[in-house]
Amino acid sequence: MGRKWMNIKEKKANKDQNTSKIYAKFGIEIYAAARQGEPDPELNQKLRFVVDRAKTYNVPRHVIEKAIDKAKGGDDENYQELRYEGFGPNGSMIMVDALTNNVNRTASNVRAAYGKNGGNMGVSGSVNYLFDATAVFVMADQDADDVMMALLEADVDVREVFAEGDTVVVYGEPKDFEAIKTALEGMGITEFEVAETDMIAQNEVKLEGEDLKKFEHLIEVLEDDEDVQRVYHNVDLDD
Repeated sequence: MGRKWMNIKEKKANKDQNTSKIYAKFGIEIYAAARQGEPDPELNQKLRFVVDRAKTYNVPRHVIEKAIDKAKGGDDENYQELRYEGFGPNGSMIMVDALTNNVNRTASNVRAAYGKNGGNMGVSGSVNYLFDATAVFVMADQDADDVMMALLEADVDVREVFAEGDTVVVYGEPKDFEAIKTALEGMGITEFEVAETDMIAQNEVKLEGEDLKKFEHLIEVLEDDEDVQRVYHNVDLDD
């Protein structure tokens, strides 16, 4: 899969530039996860995963606790998880994961974002099969062989471990996310540049000129939508 994880890092960097929006989106995601089970990360695996992700984005503790407390308070606001699939300029493919309390609003906004910015929304399944759900961990200042050995000793299966510059990247099955994370923490690794489950494209395309500008603007519009939590694509953004 090579440098495809760079798209994840690039998305993370973009989100880091707008802390108020990323905090708000994580607040909703944490609240929704807490409402779906116990409002305690130790007892709710989905909530624990979202909280761990939030920490990699430097979401403050008080934002996390406020969202969990809201769920504990019996607030009856309900959110649905939705996925929209579509196409951008010149062969690019884009998937959008949304978390919404108003399906009609979200569907209309996402469809308009595609249509007004050089893309078009497809039907369910139109591009999903060309992406692989993947647990992704990226760590600085580690040795790839040491990481692989630690994972083998912990009896944790992974798809791939490789060095990329001064980082080590681990790809695994989403169901093994917690097992991989626990094994890496057993090595003393407590900070991750990336710790995500992501949808990684099986093949990427390179865009240039006006196509690239249109694509980047489309992604920006989608990510700015308050209901959109994650955006995945198959465009190689590595310079």
